[in-house]
Amino acid sequence: MPTPCSLSLLALLLAGGLFAQAPKMETGPSETPAAFKVAADSWDYTRRVEMIPMRDGVKLHTIILVPKGARPGAAAAPILLTRTPYNAAELTGHAHSAHLGPVLQGYDNVTDLIVEGGYIRVVQDVRGKYGSEGDYVMNRPLRGPLNPTEVDHSTDTYDTIDWLVKHLPESNGRVGILGISYDGFLPLMALVNPHPALKAAVPMNPMVDGWRGDDWFHHGAFRAQNLAYIHDQQATRSGEVKWWTSHFDDYEMFLASGSTGALAKSRGMEQLGFWRKVVEHPTYDAFWQQQAMDRVLAERPLTVPTMIVHSLYDAEDIYGAIAVWKALKPKDTAGNLLYLAMGPWNHGGQIGDGSSLGPLKFNQDTGLQFRQTILKPFLEQHLREKGSKAELPPVSAFETGTNTWRKLPGWPMAGAGTATAATPFYLGAGLKVTTTAPKAGDAPFDAYVSDPAKPVPFRARPIQPVGYDKGLTWPQWLTDDQREASGRTDVLAYVSAPLTAPLRISGEPVAHLVASTSGTDSDWVVKVIDVYPDEVASQPALGGFQLMVSADIFRGRYRESLETPKALKPDAPLVYRFALPTANHVFLPGHRIMVQIQSSWFPLYDRNPQTFVPSILFALPEAYRPATQRIYHAPGQASFVALPVVPARP
Repeated sequence: MPTPCSLSLLALLLAGGLFAQAPKMETGPSETPAAFKVAADSWDYTRRVEMIPMRDGVKLHTIILVPKGARPGAAAAPILLTRTPYNAAELTGHAHSAHLGPVLQGYDNVTDLIVEGGYIRVVQDVRGKYGSEGDYVMNRPLRGPLNPTEVDHSTDTYDTIDWLVKHLPESNGRVGILGISYDGFLPLMALVNPHPALKAAVPMNPMVDGWRGDDWFHHGAFRAQNLAYIHDQQATRSGEVKWWTSHFDDYEMFLASGSTGALAKSRGMEQLGFWRKVVEHPTYDAFWQQQAMDRVLAERPLTVPTMIVHSLYDAEDIYGAIAVWKALKPKDTAGNLLYLAMGPWNHGGQIGDGSSLGPLKFNQDTGLQFRQTILKPFLEQHLREKGSKAELPPVSAFETGTNTWRKLPGWPMAGAGTATAATPFYLGAGLKVTTTAPKAGDAPFDAYVSDPAKPVPFRARPIQPVGYDKGLTWPQWLTDDQREASGRTDVLAYVSAPLTAPLRISGEPVAHLVASTSGTDSDWVVKVIDVYPDEVASQPALGGFQLMVSADIFRGRYRESLETPKALKPDAPLVYRFALPTANHVFLPGHRIMVQIQSSWFPLYDRNPQTFVPSILFALPEAYRPATQRIYHAPGQASFVALPVVPARP
C-alpha cells in the first residue's frame, strides 16, 4: 500500500511532466535534396562525369573537364586523355575551386600546358578500378592467348576516343593520350590499333617489360619491395585495403620473413590473381614475352606521332622507354613520327620541379624546360588544326655532369647498333679500372664472401618502404651516395685514376663479367659510379661522393637461357654479359670511374639462396648458404664494363 510520502513524490513527477506523452517525431521532408545542382556558372570550366560504354557493354567512369573558352567551330579545343588505375575522381579533384588549374594541380601530368593551351582534359578509370565497371587485370594483355576476352586496353581506348569525338561538340576532333608509369603503358596500348582521331601519344616512364627490367623483375631477380604495390593494387577495386609493415626497417622485415613468398603468404597474397601469375612464371616465358610492349609494337606499323619520355633516375621503370624507342625507331622511315626526351628525373619527375634530385643540383628547372620547350610544341603541332611545326630534334637529352640539354640525331650515340663501338674499361689487379687489358703475372682474380644472412642493403638503413608519400625518400634513392657499399667486405670496388679530360658516355653500358661462385646459383650486381673529387668547393657535401650513373642486377641461373634456368657449376669461371640502364653523362676532370660488384641488393631484390632451387620465391631456410665469389681479370678471362664513350662536347 502506497505511503503518503510516495504519493506526494508521484504527484511531483506528474507535475514535472516525466510521465507526459512523448512528442511526435518529425515527419517532414529531408533537408537534403535528392540531387543537388552545383551552381557552377562562375567556374572557368565545366565538369562532366560520364559512364562511357565499351563494345562489350561494360561502362567506364570518365571525368571530362571542358574549359569555358572551348566552343564548337573556330574555338574548338583538342582533347588530352589519360587512362588510369589510380582513381580519376581523385586525380581531377585536387582542390574545390572555380578554376581548372588548382583542380588538376597535383599528380596530373601537364597542368600548366592544359590550362595555358585550353585543352579539354579527360581522365578515365580503367575497367575494374574505382568508378568503372568490369574486371581488373594487372596490365591486361592484348586479346589472344593471354586474354581470352574480346576486349583489352587497345579496344577500350579506341571505344573511348570514338565516344569522345562524337559527344564533345567543344572538341576539334583531335585527341592526344599521355600518362606516366601504368598510365604510360596505356598510351602504348593505344598505338596497337589507333583510332583515326588519335593524333599524338606521349608514354612517360611506361611499364613495358615486367621481367627484363621494369616493375616485377630485373634480369630474373624479383623486385621484392614491390609486393606492397601488387597487394594494394589488386586486393580491392578502390585500394582501401593497404599493405602493412611489421618493422620500421624494411630490411629487417624482409629478412625476418625468410623468403619473399613467405612474406607474401603472411599478407594473404595467394588470393591475388597477379601474384599467382608471378609465382607461376618466374622465368622469361611466353607469359612475359607476349605482353612485352616493345615486342608487341615491333610487329605493328607506327602511324601516330609519339614522344617517348625517359627518366635517367627512374627507380621503377628504367628499362621500358628505351626498349620501346629501339623497337619503334626503324619504323619511322620519314623521321617525323618518333621522338625521345630524357631528363635527370625520378619516376614521373618531369611533371614537377626538376631543379634538383637528392643531392644533385641542375641549376635550372629541367621539368619546366621539358614541358615548355619540348612537350608543348609537340602537342601543339599535332593536336591543333593548323599547329605550327615543332622544331624538335629526334632526341632531346639532358646531359648529367655538365647539366646541359643536348639535341641529338639519334640514340644511343655509341655502343650496339651505332657506328661507334663501346670502349672496354677493365677491372684489374689492385681493384683498378683501366682501359688496358689484364696482363700475365697479375693477380688473376679478386674474391669476396656473399652471405645471404647478411645481404648488402641497396641503400643506407633503416630502409623505408617504396612510396611517394611525404617524408619517403624512395623517389631519389638512385642518387644515394654509394660509399657505404664500397666499404663493405662483400663488395668489390674497382676505381680508376683521376680523369684528366672529360669522358662522355651516351648509351647503355654493358657488363662483361668472368666470375665464379662456390654455390650453384648467384646474383651479380654491377654499378658504374662517378666518384667526385675529395673536396667540392661549390657543394662541400659532395666531396668524395659516389654517384651511381648506371646499375643493374643479373640472376646467374639465366646465364645460358632466360627461359630455362640452370644450376651453375661451382667454382667454374663463367661469362655473364648483360646491359645496364641507358646513361647520358660526363665524368668531369678530377673525377674517377668506379665499378662496384656485389651479389645482393636487398630488399629491393629478393635474396638468392646461392643454392639452385626450383623457386627462389619459396626457398627454404636451409637453401640459403654463404658462397665465395670470384671476379677474374687475367688474359683470356678479362672482366670489364663496355662504356658507350663518345667525344666530349665543349
